Amino acid sequence: MAVEVKVPPFSESISEGTLVSIKKKVGERVERDEVLAEIETDKVVLEVNAQQAGVVTSLAKAEGDVVTSGEVILTMEPGSGGAPAPTEAPAPAATPTPAATPAPTPGPAPAPAPSVPPAADAHGPAVRKLAAEAGVSPAEVAGSGKGGRVTKGDMLAHLTTGPRGARVEQRVPMTRIRARIAERLKEVQNTAAILTTFNEVNMQPVMDLRKKYQDAFTKKHGVKLGFMSFFVKAVTEALKAYPVINATVDGKDIVYHAFFDIGIAVSTERGLVVPILRDADKMSLADIEKAIVAYGEKARAGKIGLDDLQGGAFSITNGGTFGSLMSTPIVNPPQSAILGMHA
Repeated sequence: MAVEVKVPPFSESISEGTLVSIKKKVGERVERDEVLAEIETDKVVLEVNAQQAGVVTSLAKAEGDVVTSGEVILTMEPGSGGAPAPTEAPAPAATPTPAATPAPTPGPAPAPAPSVPPAADAHGPAVRKLAAEAGVSPAEVAGSGKGGRVTKGDMLAHLTTGPRGARVEQRVPMTRIRARIAERLKEVQNTAAILTTFNEVNMQPVMDLRKKYQDAFTKKHGVKLGFMSFFVKAVTEALKAYPVINATVDGKDIVYHAFFDIGIAVSTERGLVVPILRDADKMSLADIEKAIVAYGEKARAGKIGLDDLQGGAFSITNGGTFGSLMSTPIVNPPQSAILGMHA
Protein backbone atom coordinates (compact mmCIF):
# COMPACT_ATOMS: atom_id res chain seq x y z
CA MET A 1 0.00 0.00 0.00
CA ALA A 2 1.40 3.37 -1.02
CA VAL A 3 2.49 5.70 1.79
CA GLU A 4 2.10 9.48 1.52
CA VAL A 5 4.92 11.68 2.82
CA LYS A 6 3.42 14.99 3.94
CA VAL A 7 4.59 18.43 5.01
CA PRO A 8 5.00 18.34 8.81
CA PRO A 9 2.93 20.65 11.06
CA PHE A 10 4.30 24.19 11.37
CA SER A 11 4.24 26.29 14.52
CA GLU A 12 1.31 28.66 15.06
CA SER A 13 3.30 31.64 13.76
CA ILE A 14 4.15 29.93 10.44
CA SER A 15 1.55 29.32 7.74
CA GLU A 16 3.64 28.09 4.82
CA GLY A 17 7.14 27.24 3.62
CA THR A 18 9.18 26.75 0.46
CA LEU A 19 10.24 23.28 -0.65
CA VAL A 20 13.94 23.98 -1.26
CA SER A 21 15.08 20.43 -2.03
CA ILE A 22 13.80 16.92 -2.73
CA LYS A 23 16.48 14.34 -2.04
CA LYS A 24 15.00 11.39 -3.93
CA LYS A 25 13.78 10.68 -7.45
CA VAL A 26 11.03 8.31 -8.57
CA GLY A 27 12.31 4.74 -8.41
CA GLU A 28 15.01 5.43 -5.83
CA ARG A 29 15.17 3.45 -2.61
CA VAL A 30 14.73 5.12 0.76
CA GLU A 31 16.00 3.98 4.15
CA ARG A 32 14.12 4.59 7.40
CA ASP A 33 14.89 8.05 8.90
CA GLU A 34 16.60 9.18 5.67
CA VAL A 35 16.04 12.84 4.75
CA LEU A 36 13.57 13.07 1.86
CA ALA A 37 13.08 16.83 1.57
CA GLU A 38 13.94 20.20 3.10
CA ILE A 39 11.39 22.96 3.70
CA GLU A 40 12.48 26.53 4.41
CA THR A 41 10.17 28.61 6.59
CA ASP A 42 10.71 32.19 7.66
CA LYS A 43 12.52 30.93 10.76
CA VAL A 44 14.22 27.58 10.15
CA VAL A 45 14.81 24.84 7.59
CA LEU A 46 12.79 21.71 8.40
CA GLU A 47 13.88 18.23 7.34
CA VAL A 48 11.26 15.70 6.26
CA ASN A 49 12.40 12.18 7.16
CA ALA A 50 11.17 8.80 5.95
CA GLN A 51 9.16 6.96 8.61
CA GLN A 52 9.93 3.62 6.95
CA ALA A 53 12.03 2.13 4.18
CA GLY A 54 10.71 1.78 0.66
CA VAL A 55 10.82 3.06 -2.91
CA VAL A 56 9.65 6.46 -4.19
CA THR A 57 6.75 5.98 -6.61
CA SER A 58 5.68 9.58 -7.39
CA LEU A 59 6.44 13.23 -6.64
CA ALA A 60 3.50 15.51 -5.84
CA LYS A 61 5.61 18.66 -5.42
CA ALA A 62 8.67 20.20 -7.08
CA GLU A 63 11.59 22.16 -5.67
CA GLY A 64 10.61 25.81 -5.23
CA ASP A 65 6.92 25.08 -4.57
CA VAL A 66 5.18 26.85 -1.68
CA VAL A 67 3.71 24.23 0.67
CA THR A 68 1.47 24.18 3.74
CA SER A 69 1.13 21.72 6.61
CA GLY A 70 -0.34 18.38 5.61
CA GLU A 71 0.25 18.67 1.86
CA VAL A 72 1.62 15.55 0.14
CA ILE A 73 5.21 15.87 -1.06
CA LEU A 74 5.70 12.38 -2.50
CA THR A 75 4.42 8.82 -2.26
CA MET A 76 6.44 5.69 -1.69
CA GLU A 77 5.87 1.95 -1.66
CA PRO A 78 7.01 0.50 1.67
CA GLY A 79 9.58 -2.27 1.61
CA SER A 80 12.89 -3.34 3.06
CA GLY A 81 14.74 -0.48 1.37
CA GLY A 82 17.81 -2.61 1.06
CA ALA A 83 19.42 -3.77 -2.15
CA PRO A 84 18.91 -7.49 -2.95
CA ALA A 85 21.79 -9.72 -1.98
CA PRO A 86 23.92 -10.72 -4.95
CA THR A 87 23.64 -14.35 -6.03
CA GLU A 88 26.81 -16.35 -5.83
CA ALA A 89 28.23 -17.06 -9.28
CA PRO A 90 29.02 -20.74 -10.02
CA ALA A 91 32.67 -21.69 -9.85
CA PRO A 92 34.28 -21.92 -13.30
CA ALA A 93 35.07 -25.37 -14.59
CA ALA A 94 38.67 -26.45 -14.21
CA THR A 95 40.75 -26.11 -17.36
CA PRO A 96 44.08 -27.75 -18.15
CA THR A 97 47.13 -25.61 -17.53
CA PRO A 98 48.45 -24.40 -20.89
CA ALA A 99 52.04 -24.92 -21.89
CA ALA A 100 54.39 -22.07 -21.10
CA THR A 101 54.67 -19.52 -23.87
CA PRO A 102 57.09 -16.65 -24.33
CA ALA A 103 56.04 -13.44 -22.61
CA PRO A 104 54.57 -10.98 -25.11
CA THR A 105 56.36 -7.71 -25.75
CA PRO A 106 54.71 -5.05 -23.57
CA GLY A 107 52.79 -2.44 -25.52
CA PRO A 108 52.35 1.21 -24.66
CA ALA A 109 50.72 1.96 -21.30
CA PRO A 110 46.99 2.63 -21.60
CA ALA A 111 45.94 6.26 -21.34
CA PRO A 112 44.43 7.23 -17.99
CA ALA A 113 40.66 7.26 -17.86
CA PRO A 114 39.25 10.76 -18.19
CA SER A 115 37.87 12.23 -14.97
CA VAL A 116 34.09 12.22 -14.83
CA PRO A 117 32.46 15.41 -13.52
CA PRO A 118 29.89 15.00 -10.73
CA ALA A 119 26.32 14.38 -11.80
CA ALA A 120 24.03 17.40 -11.80
CA ASP A 121 22.04 16.09 -8.82
CA ALA A 122 25.25 15.58 -6.80
CA HIS A 123 25.44 19.31 -6.11
CA GLY A 124 23.64 20.93 -3.19
CA PRO A 125 20.11 22.39 -3.42
CA ALA A 126 21.40 25.96 -3.24
CA VAL A 127 23.65 25.34 -6.27
CA ARG A 128 20.90 23.65 -8.26
CA LYS A 129 18.47 26.46 -7.45
CA LEU A 130 20.92 29.18 -8.55
CA ALA A 131 21.76 27.23 -11.70
CA ALA A 132 18.10 26.80 -12.62
CA GLU A 133 17.30 30.48 -12.03
CA ALA A 134 20.28 31.63 -14.12
CA GLY A 135 19.86 28.98 -16.83
CA VAL A 136 23.38 27.68 -16.21
CA SER A 137 24.49 24.05 -15.95
CA PRO A 138 26.72 23.22 -12.95
CA ALA A 139 28.93 21.36 -15.44
CA GLU A 140 29.99 24.76 -16.85
CA VAL A 141 31.33 25.88 -13.46
CA ALA A 142 34.73 24.94 -12.02
CA GLY A 143 34.01 23.26 -8.68
CA SER A 144 36.21 23.68 -5.63
CA GLY A 145 34.28 21.27 -3.39
CA LYS A 146 34.98 17.65 -2.57
CA GLY A 147 35.23 15.50 -5.71
CA GLY A 148 34.97 18.57 -7.94
CA ARG A 149 31.51 19.48 -6.71
CA VAL A 150 30.35 23.04 -7.27
CA THR A 151 29.74 25.03 -4.08
CA LYS A 152 27.34 27.95 -3.70
CA GLY A 153 30.37 30.26 -3.67
CA ASP A 154 31.62 28.76 -6.97
CA MET A 155 28.23 29.32 -8.58
CA LEU A 156 27.92 32.90 -7.33
CA ALA A 157 31.45 33.71 -8.50
CA HIS A 158 30.66 32.24 -11.92
CA LEU A 159 27.43 34.21 -12.24
CA THR A 160 28.89 37.52 -11.12
CA THR A 161 32.15 37.37 -13.08
CA GLY A 162 31.93 38.16 -16.77
CA PRO A 163 34.33 39.23 -19.52
CA ARG A 164 36.50 42.24 -18.78
CA GLY A 165 34.43 45.39 -19.03
CA ALA A 166 31.14 43.49 -18.81
CA ARG A 167 28.45 44.91 -16.54
CA VAL A 168 27.21 41.71 -14.90
CA GLU A 169 24.27 41.58 -12.53
CA GLN A 170 22.22 38.79 -11.04
CA ARG A 171 18.68 38.71 -9.65
CA VAL A 172 18.03 36.07 -6.98
CA PRO A 173 14.79 35.70 -4.99
CA MET A 174 15.21 36.50 -1.28
CA THR A 175 15.00 33.43 0.94
CA ARG A 176 12.13 33.21 3.39
CA ILE A 177 14.48 33.54 6.33
CA ARG A 178 16.13 36.70 4.98
CA ALA A 179 12.76 38.19 4.06
CA ARG A 180 11.45 37.52 7.56
CA ILE A 181 14.57 39.03 9.16
CA ALA A 182 14.13 42.19 7.09
CA GLU A 183 10.42 42.37 7.93
CA ARG A 184 10.92 41.93 11.68
CA LEU A 185 13.82 44.37 12.00
CA LYS A 186 12.04 47.03 9.93
CA GLU A 187 8.96 46.55 12.10
CA VAL A 188 11.08 47.25 15.19
CA GLN A 189 12.47 50.42 13.64
CA ASN A 190 8.95 51.60 12.90
CA THR A 191 7.32 50.72 16.22
CA ALA A 192 10.02 50.90 18.93
CA ALA A 193 11.87 53.88 20.37
CA ILE A 194 15.47 52.75 19.96
CA LEU A 195 18.38 54.29 21.85
CA THR A 196 22.01 53.31 21.35
CA THR A 197 24.75 54.17 23.83
CA PHE A 198 28.49 53.49 23.42
CA ASN A 199 30.81 52.55 26.27
CA GLU A 200 34.50 51.66 26.28
CA VAL A 201 35.54 48.61 28.31
CA ASN A 202 39.07 47.55 29.22
CA MET A 203 39.25 43.92 28.12
CA GLN A 204 42.92 43.46 28.99
CA PRO A 205 42.24 41.49 32.22
CA VAL A 206 40.00 39.07 30.30
CA MET A 207 42.57 38.75 27.51
CA ASP A 208 45.29 37.98 30.08
CA LEU A 209 43.07 35.42 31.79
CA ARG A 210 42.28 33.67 28.50
CA LYS A 211 45.94 33.55 27.57
CA LYS A 212 46.89 32.11 30.96
CA TYR A 213 44.26 29.37 31.09
CA GLN A 214 43.47 28.70 27.41
CA ASP A 215 45.51 25.49 27.03
CA ALA A 216 44.31 23.97 30.30
CA PHE A 217 40.69 24.98 29.57
CA THR A 218 40.76 23.49 26.06
CA LYS A 219 42.38 20.27 27.28
CA LYS A 220 39.81 19.81 30.06
CA HIS A 221 36.63 20.83 28.26
CA GLY A 222 37.40 20.17 24.58
CA VAL A 223 36.42 23.70 23.54
CA LYS A 224 38.29 27.00 23.41
CA LEU A 225 37.70 29.73 25.98
CA GLY A 226 36.27 32.58 23.92
CA PHE A 227 35.10 36.08 24.73
CA MET A 228 31.41 35.30 24.36
CA SER A 229 31.18 33.30 27.59
CA PHE A 230 32.51 36.32 29.49
CA PHE A 231 30.01 38.57 27.70
CA VAL A 232 27.15 36.24 28.67
CA LYS A 233 28.23 36.14 32.32
CA ALA A 234 28.54 39.94 32.41
CA VAL A 235 25.07 40.35 30.88
CA THR A 236 23.42 37.97 33.37
CA GLU A 237 24.98 39.88 36.29
CA ALA A 238 23.83 43.19 34.79
CA LEU A 239 20.28 41.87 34.35
CA LYS A 240 20.24 40.81 38.00
CA ALA A 241 21.27 44.33 38.97
CA TYR A 242 18.72 45.94 36.59
CA PRO A 243 15.78 43.49 36.34
CA VAL A 244 13.67 46.06 34.46
CA ILE A 245 15.74 45.18 31.37
CA ASN A 246 15.13 41.42 31.74
CA ALA A 247 11.70 41.78 30.15
CA THR A 248 9.75 41.32 26.95
CA VAL A 249 6.90 43.33 25.46
CA ASP A 250 3.56 41.61 24.85
CA GLY A 251 1.11 44.05 23.29
CA LYS A 252 0.64 46.76 25.92
CA ASP A 253 2.04 44.56 28.70
CA ILE A 254 5.61 44.18 29.94
CA VAL A 255 6.54 40.66 31.04
CA TYR A 256 9.35 40.54 33.61
CA HIS A 257 11.35 37.33 33.82
CA ALA A 258 12.87 35.75 36.93
CA PHE A 259 15.15 33.60 34.75
CA PHE A 260 17.95 34.55 32.38
CA ASP A 261 17.62 33.40 28.75
CA ILE A 262 20.17 35.09 26.50
CA GLY A 263 20.07 35.19 22.68
CA ILE A 264 23.36 34.73 20.80
CA ALA A 265 23.45 36.04 17.21
CA VAL A 266 24.88 33.46 14.76
CA SER A 267 25.63 34.33 11.13
CA THR A 268 24.91 31.68 8.47
CA GLU A 269 24.62 31.56 4.67
CA ARG A 270 20.83 31.58 4.99
CA GLY A 271 20.82 34.63 7.26
CA LEU A 272 21.23 35.71 10.87
CA VAL A 273 19.63 33.52 13.54
CA VAL A 274 19.52 34.07 17.31
CA PRO A 275 19.39 30.82 19.30
CA ILE A 276 18.69 31.11 23.03
CA LEU A 277 20.88 30.02 25.95
CA ARG A 278 18.39 28.89 28.62
CA ASP A 279 19.18 29.73 32.27
CA ALA A 280 22.51 31.26 31.28
CA ASP A 281 23.15 32.31 34.89
CA LYS A 282 23.41 28.63 35.88
CA MET A 283 25.87 27.75 33.09
CA SER A 284 29.63 27.59 33.51
CA LEU A 285 32.00 29.25 31.04
CA ALA A 286 32.60 25.82 29.47
CA ASP A 287 28.84 25.12 29.21
CA ILE A 288 28.32 28.45 27.45
CA GLU A 289 31.17 27.91 24.98
CA LYS A 290 29.98 24.37 24.14
CA ALA A 291 26.40 25.52 23.65
CA ILE A 292 27.45 28.36 21.35
CA VAL A 293 29.60 26.00 19.23
CA ALA A 294 26.73 23.47 19.01
CA TYR A 295 24.22 26.16 18.00
CA GLY A 296 26.62 27.51 15.37
CA GLU A 297 27.08 24.06 13.82
CA LYS A 298 23.33 23.40 13.82
CA ALA A 299 22.58 26.81 12.30
CA ARG A 300 25.14 26.48 9.50
CA ALA A 301 23.88 22.96 8.74
CA GLY A 302 20.28 24.25 8.58
CA LYS A 303 19.24 21.93 11.42
CA ILE A 304 18.38 24.49 14.08
CA GLY A 305 14.84 24.10 15.43
CA LEU A 306 12.07 26.55 16.27
CA ASP A 307 12.43 25.78 19.98
CA ASP A 308 16.07 26.88 19.78
CA LEU A 309 15.03 30.36 18.62
CA GLN A 310 12.02 31.13 20.80
CA GLY A 311 12.12 33.17 24.01
CA GLY A 312 14.85 35.28 25.53
CA ALA A 313 14.71 38.83 26.81
CA PHE A 314 18.19 40.03 25.83
CA SER A 315 20.60 39.29 22.95
CA ILE A 316 24.32 39.63 22.30
CA THR A 317 25.93 40.13 18.89
CA ASN A 318 29.67 40.16 18.34
CA GLY A 319 30.48 42.32 15.32
CA GLY A 320 34.09 42.56 16.46
CA THR A 321 34.79 39.21 14.80
CA PHE A 322 34.23 40.97 11.45
CA GLY A 323 36.50 43.90 12.35
CA SER A 324 33.64 46.25 13.24
CA LEU A 325 34.71 49.24 15.36
CA MET A 326 31.17 50.05 16.54
CA SER A 327 27.59 49.67 15.33
CA THR A 328 23.96 50.12 16.30
CA PRO A 329 22.45 46.61 16.40
CA ILE A 330 18.65 46.41 16.17
CA VAL A 331 16.64 44.96 19.06
CA ASN A 332 15.32 41.43 18.44
CA PRO A 333 11.54 41.67 19.15
CA PRO A 334 9.88 41.18 21.59
CA GLN A 335 13.10 41.53 23.60
CA SER A 336 13.95 44.78 25.32
CA ALA A 337 17.65 45.23 24.56
CA ILE A 338 20.72 43.96 22.70
CA LEU A 339 24.44 44.27 23.40
CA GLY A 340 26.85 44.75 20.50
CA MET A 341 30.51 43.89 21.16
CA HIS A 342 33.09 45.41 18.85
CA ALA A 343 36.76 46.21 18.47
